[in-house]
Amino acid sequence: MASRDDIVIEITPQVLLKAYTCGIFPMAESADDPALYWIEPQHRGILPLDEVHVPRRLARTLRATSLAVKIDTDIEGVIEGCAASRPGRRSTWINERIRGLYRDLFSLGHCHTVEVWNGRRLVGGLYGVALNGAFFGESMFSYERDASKIALVYLAARLSYGGFRLLDTQFVTDHLRQFGTVELNREEFHRLLEKALDVEADFHALPTDTDAEQILSILENSRDRR
Repeated sequence: MASRDDIVIEITPQVLLKAYTCGIFPMAESADDPALYWIEPQHRGILPLDEVHVPRRLARTLRATSLAVKIDTDIEGVIEGCAASRPGRRSTWINERIRGLYRDLFSLGHCHTVEVWNGRRLVGGLYGVALNGAFFGESMFSYERDASKIALVYLAARLSYGGFRLLDTQFVTDHLRQFGTVELNREEFHRLLEKALDVEADFHALPTDTDAEQILSILENSRDRR
């Protein structure tokens, strides 16, 4: 389900947070279109935090890579990376209104980034919105091989460690399916969302210097506790 907003109605960060509690999120038709569409998919992608699968090759990469993972240090760079054109995608749904809203949510402590750095260069990452025990993934990008995958693994571990109950991926893609992402119907998603919103979680509970071995251990322990 999608509905275009009335352009004269102001969408504030508070309105956006309320929409998330209802299972709705915004998108734009293109970067040049000032309007937003409210999206409520009939089928919703989630990555169960107690069933995250890290492919063996990626686990080896995590242990050996010199790339560094940082949290909440460059919201502008992450949004820009997510909005940039790349092979296979020349346009983006991230317009100026989207950028402004998520900058505001970042300032309020609800929007978060997981960033992958090669030295001083931001080479991948993701951003999303934390609300009680739910995290709503918005977009990810990668300029180097596996950078967005590394960000997703670190995100899942951080959420699991911090007591989150729901990681909403919005849709299911081949990229996400390899980690265990599944598709739910709208009613199933809302049941999980309601439970997650009743939980208090802490995005910053996991120390930012947690290494790859500890990240993988957190996810393995989450599977063992099922």
